Amino acid sequence: MDDALKTTKTVYPVSQFLDWQRGGTLNLSPIFQRRPVWKRPAKSLLIDSVLRGYPIPIVLLRQVQDLQDLSTKMEVIDGQQRLRALLSYIDPDCLSTSDLGDHSVTILRTHNRRFAGTPFAALPEDVKRMLLGYELSVHIFPATTGDELVFRLFARLNSTGLPLKKQEIRNAEFHGVFKTLVYDLSFENLDRWRRWRVFSDEAMARMDEAEAVSEYLLAMIRGVSGKSQAAISRFYKEHEEEMANTEAIEKRFRATLADLDSATGDMLGTTVFRRAALFYSLFACVYDHMYGLGCPLDGRKPRPLPRGFRRRLEQASDRIGLKDLPEGVQDAMDKATGDKARRDERQQFIMEALGLEPAG
Repeated sequence: MDDALKTTKTVYPVSQFLDWQRGGTLNLSPIFQRRPVWKRPAKSLLIDSVLRGYPIPIVLLRQVQDLQDLSTKMEVIDGQQRLRALLSYIDPDCLSTSDLGDHSVTILRTHNRRFAGTPFAALPEDVKRMLLGYELSVHIFPATTGDELVFRLFARLNSTGLPLKKQEIRNAEFHGVFKTLVYDLSFENLDRWRRWRVFSDEAMARMDEAEAVSEYLLAMIRGVSGKSQAAISRFYKEHEEEMANTEAIEKRFRATLADLDSATGDMLGTTVFRRAALFYSLFACVYDHMYGLGCPLDGRKPRPLPRGFRRRLEQASDRIGLKDLPEGVQDAMDKATGDKARRDERQQFIMEALGLEPAG
């Protein structure tokens, strides 16, 4: 198209941005940019991504010609938070003290155990060279690109055609301990979610399984509760930087799914328990039997599932599907709601039908 926006597509090492910043030719805060808002976990996650060689999003720059001193500067259209984190970690003094925000960057143990708390100056020489040489993909807009077009572009970059789900918002907002735990456990069980047909690929693309795992973990720690987006978000916020017993939580979560998988295999995907609302209750019941909902996260050994568990699960599924239950119980099974009363009703029925007993 004749009116297509012309850009130069290239790569620059991190060291180049450091040189520009030290030389005063990098403008991280043009008037259309948002103030620096990244918190410690977000910065830590970015540094860890670079240390691991993972790709990060493209940086957009605009050349700006200074007709007073005939110099060319680089203005950041998109990517200032990433660049600030990288530059602050490498050289904490290279950003102006007049800039708003906290520029400190610390690698958290949640993201990288090897380099947790290690400043750039204390990194091994080869790691320093790797970080400085890490190449950022860059699109450069010419100096002739007007402010109006830049504003339009920036607005488009920060909008989306689909309304964001609550979990997608949490994914963007939080980067700390609980978020890392949730997504690690979500990703490592993708095969199970597919085999059990609990979440479709489309649903997982919108992070439905991550929200569900958040709730499974909350049930393990606090017991069954009504679904509340605000409560989920609060837990993310409260455990952004610290969370006790994460290793025990991981171990128990994995053991619960492993035992459920061992007992049912792919058969689970043919039952009504593949529905997200019922799978939440099934998970809570199995965990309650193995460890006890809300019980201390100590070193207790899990209680094995009772003999005949698979057969009982199939029978319970058939009864639910045939609507062969008392009215109130059937209503709780049919309605895919997350209110506590229905969840409690499901919990009681499933525990009895599957021969499970609370371990607490």
